[in-house]
Amino acid sequence: MTDLQIRPGAAGATTTGGPATRPGLLLTLLLCGQFMAILDVSIVNVAVPTIRTDLHASGAALQLVIAGYTIAYAVLLITGARLGARYGYSRLFQLGLAAFTLASLACGLAPATGWLIAFRLLQGAGSALMVPQVMSLLQRTFTGAARTRALGLYSAVLAGGLAVGQVLGGVLVSADLFGTGWRPVFLVNVPIGLALLVAGARLLPSLPGDRGRGFDLPGLVVLGAALGLLVVPLVLGHELGWPVWGWAMLAASAVLFALFAVVERRIARRGGQPLISGRVLRTATLRPAAGAIFMIMAAFAGFLFAFALHQQSGLGHSALRAGLCSAPMALGFGFSSLHWHRLPARLHGVLPLLGAGLLVPGYLLLGLLLGGGAEIGPVALLLMTGLGLVAGCTYSPLFARALGGVAPADAADASGVMVTVVQLGQVVGVAVLGSVFLGGVSLPAAARDSGHALLVTTAAIAGLVGVGAAFAARARPTAA
Repeated sequence: MTDLQIRPGAAGATTTGGPATRPGLLLTLLLCGQFMAILDVSIVNVAVPTIRTDLHASGAALQLVIAGYTIAYAVLLITGARLGARYGYSRLFQLGLAAFTLASLACGLAPATGWLIAFRLLQGAGSALMVPQVMSLLQRTFTGAARTRALGLYSAVLAGGLAVGQVLGGVLVSADLFGTGWRPVFLVNVPIGLALLVAGARLLPSLPGDRGRGFDLPGLVVLGAALGLLVVPLVLGHELGWPVWGWAMLAASAVLFALFAVVERRIARRGGQPLISGRVLRTATLRPAAGAIFMIMAAFAGFLFAFALHQQSGLGHSALRAGLCSAPMALGFGFSSLHWHRLPARLHGVLPLLGAGLLVPGYLLLGLLLGGGAEIGPVALLLMTGLGLVAGCTYSPLFARALGGVAPADAADASGVMVTVVQLGQVVGVAVLGSVFLGGVSLPAAARDSGHALLVTTAAIAGLVGVGAAFAARARPTAA
């Protein structure tokens, strides 16, 4: 038996061509799809040297292989959320999963760098169609304590995917299965994706979309352009030396975000249906919780990125060892994301602020511990585990608060906003904190020099988390 409960007429309904949905299996299906999407953000990193050799790829082309997925994913998330609301969450989940699986096969068979970049963009677009439906289906399907547990598992998947990607990528590349080199890092998605498609046809609930809801094409175009102008220079800027066009794109993105707000207000005044419902943005806890989550995820992803660089180029660790040393933090994050609600109820209201407050000195202490270029010993691993536990106890209650006051009818808008916030937090964290680290050392470097750059980076991380704590203080708890 499972403790997951489902809304009557939702996941318990009989879907076309299948029996009544089982909530435990449904949750597994959704989170497996989410996990694959997160995994592919980092799994390719360790395959870069073999891709360079096999395809004779340039540095810029390799950067696009890595970044193309994230760019398409981040830019199209809001679009994916709105399409799910209009045409049906289950239908868009299956469509996105099919596109992701097909693109993974194409990536694994790509004959040249240009094809690989194009297929990575298609992979990111498939993820952007699939991922927002996960949160929307969780919001629409599970209630009460079951929703809390589902959101905890969702958070664990977000954390675990980042760390597992590096470890699994290292294993697959090192194994060189049948002499295929880097290609299994993409092909591993194909059998999993096919199995999920078959399961989805039987398990996904029958939740028809609202065809009468407006699509807001002007808002979609302006927001997509604004996100693209923001994400592209952040992802590619450091590799290309922060060219002038990158700064121009960042400035233009700010202008377009302001224009997007104007467009949305005008549509709402005319009685239309804006891309992001004003009710969502006016939810008391969503904006401050989103701000805190942005900072927490930027710190988490940025540290893992800088820490991996420090290990591989400063300490001489293999990609596999670097991933394993990062695992305690990710596992701690996932564990506490799942079990934070078991803490005494009197602590739940203060967990986000308390957690963010503990993360600030925790990151600084870790930086001091590793700043001299010391090896990663038991004390450092224990501290990283603690930081992961505290981060999960900060992130998950904030996520619950952000969505707690949102009406089911606005689940698609809210999920699109929050998933985009999480993804942009990771992109900004890796770009900004990675630049802080790389600006302080020329890799490969001596362990002490690399450690000093990591110390400076952890100081910047502590500052980001401090800003997140200020947002967390404004995010008041809501009733379940």
